[in-house]
Amino acid sequence: MKTTHNTVLITGGTSGIGFALAQRFLREGNIVIVTGTNAKKAELVKRQFPAMTIELADMRDRQSLKKLVDRYPDVNILINNAGIQYNYDFADRTIDIQQIEVELDINLFSPMYLTKLFMPQLLQQPAAAIINVSSGLGIVPKQSAPVYCASKAAIHSFTKTLRWQLEKTSVRVFEIIPPIVDTAMTEGRGRGKIAPEILVEEFWGDFRRDRFEMRIGKTKLLFLLQRLMPSLAERIMRPGL
Repeated sequence: MKTTHNTVLITGGTSGIGFALAQRFLREGNIVIVTGTNAKKAELVKRQFPAMTIELADMRDRQSLKKLVDRYPDVNILINNAGIQYNYDFADRTIDIQQIEVELDINLFSPMYLTKLFMPQLLQQPAAAIINVSSGLGIVPKQSAPVYCASKAAIHSFTKTLRWQLEKTSVRVFEIIPPIVDTAMTEGRGRGKIAPEILVEEFWGDFRRDRFEMRIGKTKLLFLLQRLMPSLAERIMRPGL
């Protein structure tokens, strides 16, 4: 996959993993568009990186997704990165059913919808890519995040089947499978986190080599444990890292 002179759209690109990816793609000579929902954060990013295009867009709003496709017909790399994680007991009666809908909408349905909407123009490009950000928790879940883990397992499966369907086209389908990363989403929990910049450095090498399933950091060990000693992998992951 060529790493320069692309037009890249990154959802959830004003912070965390998305922001680190945006900076790297921009530095390598690409046109970069990022989406976010926080106007103050978007303004700060724009001041820091004037060449970056910022779109305030709610990933749950289908019309917003359609507008992104209409506004940016030259996009040839789509990165579905936006995500949210809630930790709670599913049996807790105080948890509103809307919370389930929001988590599934942002983590699963919106990436699928946006990919579907961008597909016609991606297929017309001589070289294009879809990059989905999943999670090691989609491989082995933790007890406290039932919906998040399920959504990431679904994205993992969707990415693999989409790759198979598009393997004879010009569109390559990648998956970033991170370990726990030091972002706002993981603030106050977890240990052994890696910086987003470390993740992106490893991603970049895999991206250049067309390694479609990118197991970042400790997720390499997680896959090995899941294959050889699944019960041990579950004991490690169940309480959360």
